[in-house]
Amino acid sequence: MFQTIEIDKIIQQCFSSISFKPYPENLYGPLRYMIAIGGKRIRPRLCLTAYNLFSDKVDNSILKPMMALEVFHCFTLIHDDIMDNSDRRRGQPTVRKKWNDNVAILSGDVMSIEAYRLLSEAPSEILPAALKLFNETAEKVCEGQQLDMDFEKFSVVTLDEYLKMIGLKTAALIAGSGKMGALIAGAPNKVCEAIYDYGYQVGIAFQIMDDYLDTFGDPIIFGKNIGGDIVHNKKSWLLVYALKSASSEQAAELKRILSMPVDSEENRNAKISRMKELYVALGADTAALSEIEKCHKAAFDALRGSGLEQAQLERLRDYMNSLFNRKR
Repeated sequence: MFQTIEIDKIIQQCFSSISFKPYPENLYGPLRYMIAIGGKRIRPRLCLTAYNLFSDKVDNSILKPMMALEVFHCFTLIHDDIMDNSDRRRGQPTVRKKWNDNVAILSGDVMSIEAYRLLSEAPSEILPAALKLFNETAEKVCEGQQLDMDFEKFSVVTLDEYLKMIGLKTAALIAGSGKMGALIAGAPNKVCEAIYDYGYQVGIAFQIMDDYLDTFGDPIIFGKNIGGDIVHNKKSWLLVYALKSASSEQAAELKRILSMPVDSEENRNAKISRMKELYVALGADTAALSEIEKCHKAAFDALRGSGLEQAQLERLRDYMNSLFNRKR
């Protein structure tokens, strides 16, 4: 098996060499831009890691489907930023900010098409299964995004509802990426399903960590403004936990904070500061970290009885640790 640094190098080379048509520039320029500003590449990393548990043969039969997963992810980010009216992504202007909403919509569409073009280079014998997995995963991501938007209109969202939403929007693509790598490597179905379940729990934890860092992270390291979820009253894990845990007095304070104006930098900062204080008072910050650890354990429990050898399990542990120890 390759070392983690070798897998990262392969992924870097793939995305450094990816190319799109030069014309029209306003259609394909945003695609090059999204790939160039990078990201954590956690989906292709899990795909290639899972593949490498069973095969050291690295060619286009795995590299192109692996790239398809990240290109599809970038497509969802372009459209998410339109829906969320976001100006920053990965520390850089979003496509909608750098160009405009109409360019972002169309560029996102063609990026989705490009993902399928890359996926089509999967080995012919497993292509139907790969397409089925990819389509089911893409559908789940859209379902999760719709629920996320629906939740904006709800006064209360339960933790179970929230976990279902992020399971669809975030965890399904991470889980599907792991299963895709195992599938292309020819792993037994039992193993493919175990890696999917592992990836799903990793994805849940990853999103909760993202919510945590949006409020308690370092903006320079995190790559975007801290407190965006608070400013937009987004139903993050922290807010959902606070809504569930608040006393009547704290609930009244929470309602006041949610209604605070954000029409100036001073007002935005005041809202963020008061909400952070309330989260800490409610223990939402430590509860989030505990939930992440719970998912950590569930991820490895999913691999029990799969037949994976110790060295393979350790490689998956290394992958997960690299995400849980992150600051962005």
